[in-house]
Amino acid sequence: MLMTTYLYEPMGAALTLLTLPLLVELAVLTFASQLPRRNRESTASSAAIRLAVIIPAHNEEMLIGSCIESLQMSSAGDPTRIIAIAHNCSDRTAERAAEAGAEVVVYDDLQATGKGRALAHGFAYAGSQGMDACVIVDADSTVSPNLISSVRRALANGAEAVQCRYEMESSSKRPTTRLTSLAFRGFNVVRPAGRDRLGLSAGILGNGFAVRQAVVANNSYNSLSVVEDLEFHIRLVLSGKKVHFLNDAKVSSALPSTQQGEATQRSRWEGGRANAARTWLGPLLRQITRGRLRALEPALDLASLPIGYGAALLLVALALPLTWIRIYALIGMLVVACHVLIAASSGTDFAGDMRVLARAPGYILWKLCMLPSLVRSSRSDSAWVRTEREPAIILEGVAQISQANTLEHAVGIRSSVETV
Repeated sequence: MLMTTYLYEPMGAALTLLTLPLLVELAVLTFASQLPRRNRESTASSAAIRLAVIIPAHNEEMLIGSCIESLQMSSAGDPTRIIAIAHNCSDRTAERAAEAGAEVVVYDDLQATGKGRALAHGFAYAGSQGMDACVIVDADSTVSPNLISSVRRALANGAEAVQCRYEMESSSKRPTTRLTSLAFRGFNVVRPAGRDRLGLSAGILGNGFAVRQAVVANNSYNSLSVVEDLEFHIRLVLSGKKVHFLNDAKVSSALPSTQQGEATQRSRWEGGRANAARTWLGPLLRQITRGRLRALEPALDLASLPIGYGAALLLVALALPLTWIRIYALIGMLVVACHVLIAASSGTDFAGDMRVLARAPGYILWKLCMLPSLVRSSRSDSAWVRTEREPAIILEGVAQISQANTLEHAVGIRSSVETV
């Protein structure tokens, strides 16, 4: 019995160390997301801000027209420039973007691959055109009609960088897709809202963020990895900058329509975060030891496991015959449950999200099966791979998302509960 205890105690300690960063992050930010909003209203005019929307696009001829159309609706009545960066395209992305009414910059350089290169080129071009700030919107997305005005207002009120609410949605009825969308809502909505309520930098999610050109000039955009948004945000935090969260302005993107495409996308993102953790956790911890506490939350975020893997490890901990680890696991599962409930309540179909949660064990198993591809994607030399899409299904999904965004704005409905 004593030998068994000696075996289980180290296992319990390891499981605690692996899951504790995630549980602390979820507990603090989920609670904070329910705090009252910070009032940033002012009478400052946004009309003088020279704003550009940068659309990085690689072979997006199917979707870029819908993206530009939604941006034109959002920027109606102001001089916002919509600039598509057609990056190493072998299809008709540039022509489709021009037909939709965007300004097109063709950027062909086969040695410069990945979204980060396209963004760096876009920022440089916008700077050469005298723009004061840029909004980044992916070509496979649509935006709410109030997004441009909300960004302009925030910049006029003094914000140097903002992140809009970013939803990953899908018309697919697959349980894994529905659970993936719910997990993204927790990551992209609840956590940024919690950071914002606490006065922390909300984070950059790679889509629907805006930043002043002066900030880019002082923090050169050289984030060129698979998770360029995460790296850029860390650099901004270390330079003393803060990203504000705009929950009432939304950018929406459709999840891949096939399970293989979804697995590829998740492996790329989570593998990229794992590689970023290896690169940045050390420097962030050194900054914390020097008294720069602003690095604490980004370090905690990087050290946090994806929620599916964290839940799986808590289930393992619950099975160990140790009282203390079982109590810890039960508390951890309660924290995860609260986070998921808040994420579900911030969507538009709480009952549907609750029904699909019954399939969560299958989702966790699916995530575990993705571990080999996640490990491959976490290598520092891992290349960016475009997610394959089913044209008809994706176009239908984007149309539904765009229509929903317009309807929400027209009737004054938020896609979240008022407190998030």
